[in-house]
Amino acid sequence: MMIETLAVGAAAAPTRLNPVALFLHADIVVQIVMGGLVLASVWVWTIIVGFSLRMASVSRKCDRYEDEFWDARDIDAFQKENKGKDIPSARVVNAALAEWRRSTAGQAIDREGTRQRLNSALEGAVVTESDRLANRLNFLATVGSVAPFVGLFGTVWGIMDSFFNIGAQQNSSLAVVAPGISEALFATAIGLFAAIPSVIAYNRFSHRVNRFEGRLFRFADRFHATLSRELEQ
Repeated sequence: MMIETLAVGAAAAPTRLNPVALFLHADIVVQIVMGGLVLASVWVWTIIVGFSLRMASVSRKCDRYEDEFWDARDIDAFQKENKGKDIPSARVVNAALAEWRRSTAGQAIDREGTRQRLNSALEGAVVTESDRLANRLNFLATVGSVAPFVGLFGTVWGIMDSFFNIGAQQNSSLAVVAPGISEALFATAIGLFAAIPSVIAYNRFSHRVNRFEGRLFRFADRFHATLSRELEQ
């Protein structure tokens, strides 16, 4: 009879971890921690996919725009054709042209002062475009640094609850402690699941934004040289 009971118990025992069951059987505090980490992970992956698509689109638009820009005979007309388009390079040019018109509107032109103001306008426009691209990356950095500790909080709380059950049932059997500890450790696992992609994506995307910023600075320097030659004439 005892052998049959053991056999039934072995057959009923789970053979693998069930994430849904771990979540449903966890303490309410641990469930809240898990739910928050899952939502953060979903938002992280949304940012990763969205940023990848946006960077690819912006790079293609800038490639096309800059190739056509240097071949354009009338910059003002070319800018009107691209007005309203989401092209960082075009906005950099618009900032420089606006400063150019203000600085050359009078009869007496301060060449050196105009060059300095053009340089400031171009640098400011490039930094603004870089900040716009990197707007959501701070969330990746936040999740990457905070998520493991949030998961650890859920784990500590779950383990405390397991020890409380040991005292309440006056039974230190592993069968009493193990389920609660498994559920608690699952919170840490979810925290790592949210944090690891966040850290990798943040480092990768930050590098891409820095490279794109360097590209815009090179384009701005070339355009600044062109305007400087115009001043000399």
